[in-house]
Amino acid sequence: MVAEDRDSSSPGNSPRPLKKTVVGRVQEKIQNFRRTRSLNAPSPIQQFGPCGRIMKNSAMVMTIQDPASQRLTWYKPPLTVLVIKKVRDVSVLSPFVQLVRWLIEEKHMVVFVEAAVMEDPLLENNSSFKTIKDKLMTFRDGKDDLTDRIDFIVCLGGDGTLLYASLLFQQSVPPVMAFHLGSLGFLTPFEFDNFQEQVTNVLEGHAALTLRSRLRCIIMRKNQEKEKEGGKSKTPTNLLVLNEVVVDRGPSPYLSNIDLFLDGKHITSVQGDGLIVSTPTGSTAYAVAAGASMIHPSVPAIMVTPICPHSLSFRPIVVPAGVELKISVSPDSRNTSWVSFDGRNRQELFHGDSLRVTTSVYPVPSICAQDQISDWFDSLAECLHWNVRKKQKHLDELSDLTHSSSNDTLDSLEQSEQLDA
Repeated sequence: MVAEDRDSSSPGNSPRPLKKTVVGRVQEKIQNFRRTRSLNAPSPIQQFGPCGRIMKNSAMVMTIQDPASQRLTWYKPPLTVLVIKKVRDVSVLSPFVQLVRWLIEEKHMVVFVEAAVMEDPLLENNSSFKTIKDKLMTFRDGKDDLTDRIDFIVCLGGDGTLLYASLLFQQSVPPVMAFHLGSLGFLTPFEFDNFQEQVTNVLEGHAALTLRSRLRCIIMRKNQEKEKEGGKSKTPTNLLVLNEVVVDRGPSPYLSNIDLFLDGKHITSVQGDGLIVSTPTGSTAYAVAAGASMIHPSVPAIMVTPICPHSLSFRPIVVPAGVELKISVSPDSRNTSWVSFDGRNRQELFHGDSLRVTTSVYPVPSICAQDQISDWFDSLAECLHWNVRKKQKHLDELSDLTHSSSNDTLDSLEQSEQLDA
């Protein structure tokens, strides 16, 4: 007979209470923890079982914030605003003049516009625009630096206006408020009706944010290292893209033959029309047309999607946001490749050249009309008609089945039809 382990000092020789184990304490923390609606926020539990835990690393690539807590705040009132409008679209002219005039006269803000906007002949004949034309500040793309000069961005048009805003700011981007006045409008959640109230709410800091990650793309030329040693090194192409970078075969009739590396390890060779490397924001653009999945913009990831691969088993993949991808023309490729960044700056990749792609530390802070979840699913439904089909009828609504049972056969139904005839 085994003696029970009792505490002699306890009254009645009751069994000694066991100390809480590590697992018990972790389970208690989990029960008391109120989880947010976000699934990709950092886990509050850093210990796994009695022995395992996450190693603390001071050299982390990035910190993932809970998207549900991402709200806009101004630590000082915004004074300057950049207004970007869709070009060559008459329907945007009237909203553009209304917005700019209201920002200047009512909000007393300094308004920047592109110099090409001032040269629009349709605006020159607008009487309302003439009264504010001299109060506008202008800039020219590629010549004037807007860094640290703009507090707030308003886009009037389609998704292209947001992509243009991303192109203008190759480092930190001011908060972007995008109005839907274009064709598709997947990235432009605001309607222009009642714009005064909506802009006022944003200027007062009452808005949710979606931090849309971007890709940093660097082209390394074959002879760049030699030029660097000789003191004649040119600045490599270094761009940030919001949607995707595309490598394709260009005008060549041959298949693209592209080598893909991930953190220095050769992953695969792409034989097909090309390759799309996209952000989660870009997953609903060219990538989805090539068969990729749609990813919420708050998910930290990079998508790799082949374009018409000559293989039945080459499926799109998703890799962590912190990795570095290297894309180069295979040594035995019959042709060169071409690369474009958000549909711009198209250039040729030769044998020996490489393209380095990783997630940038500078996202685009896109202002939500409602919140991150509602805006994205509304765009899926309205712009892409996601999962739209006719509803299946209830059995009671099917007239051809009301007089039949599950035991009826085709022969019995045919005989009944002949008798009726």
